[in-house]
Amino acid sequence: QVQLVESGGGLVQPGSSLRLSCETSGFTVDGYAIAWFRQAPGNVRDGVSCISGKDGSTYVANSLKGRFTISREKNTVFLHISSLIPGDTGVYFCAAEPLRLLSIASMTRLAHFGSWGHGTQVTVSS
Repeated sequence: QVQLVESGGGLVQPGSSLRLSCETSGFTVDGYAIAWFRQAPGNVRDGVSCISGKDGSTYVANSLKGRFTISREKNTVFLHISSLIPGDTGVYFCAAEPLRLLSIASMTRLAHFGSWGHGTQVTVSS
């Protein structure tokens, strides 16, 4: 059974950095895409970044490039966020989906993921 557990969120000051973790279990990451999404209050869930468990290739949403980085260490996928701004506030979700025909970019843009974690809250405020 696919399980995804996010951690690392909290209340942080603008300009600081944060590392979110997504601990996976119940499946082999090598054959999956693992992505991060975020949902700000009153907004839809947006794709942030994705990593291929097969070859380590990554995707970051255009508007977030330069501040968001995704990485993987064994069964844990990290989302590194630098220079946090209040607009980064929201619940950050981890998601997983087997790699098939779609690119990880398309998968993320379409939110084409079947397994989701419960999310971790990030609040950026002074």
